[in-house]
Amino acid sequence: MSLERKGYRVGIFVCRDAEVVDFASPYGVLSIARRLQPQIEVFLIAENLQPVTGASGFTVLPNYSFSDNPQMDAFLIPGGPGLRTAQYNPNLHSFIRELPAGTLLTSVCTGSWVYGRMGLLDGIAATNRKNPDRLERRGIGKVPIEQLKDIAPACKTSLARIVDAGRIITAGGIASGMELGFHLLRRAGLSEELVSEVAYLMEYEKGYATYRDDIEFSRTFS
Repeated sequence: MSLERKGYRVGIFVCRDAEVVDFASPYGVLSIARRLQPQIEVFLIAENLQPVTGASGFTVLPNYSFSDNPQMDAFLIPGGPGLRTAQYNPNLHSFIRELPAGTLLTSVCTGSWVYGRMGLLDGIAATNRKNPDRLERRGIGKVPIEQLKDIAPACKTSLARIVDAGRIITAGGIASGMELGFHLLRRAGLSEELVSEVAYLMEYEKGYATYRDDIEFSRTFS
């Protein structure tokens, strides 16, 4: 793929109580990558153009609304407390279903619940947060990856940091948006040398080396 010819556009969904790290970390990786490849674009999408208050009061202004229908190569859904409601949003479901077949559908942490609710994870592998929080350790609620099994019983849950199932790419864990950002650069056609340079500029070489190969490539299973 020639970025010089086509560019690469990533849209990140934001909603009330979305986890800030989930959408800010992949945004940050792509933002740094723009220094090396200015053809990369990253932007925020919400149901409308009103300010969106994420987790802990962090407020952002989206660049596009659903009705703007922006062209993009990848769409990313973050996790967070707000996904307990947003996973049922029929307008979000409709927006996703109307995306061109060539648009990658990606998620961080509990963002994969949305694809699970839509039946898009049936017959493929996906991941989610695996470490329990304090309440989950006490048996109050389920760890998100276990809840994913309930939401999408026909999905094969994976413990990998990143699961690339072709069109759908899921990342597990709150900070896994970093690795998803790097993986999207690979899917955009950037060389390993350039992706490693992005990690170097971010002073994230050790983290990148730790998780670089923690990827499961999965296709449809019966």
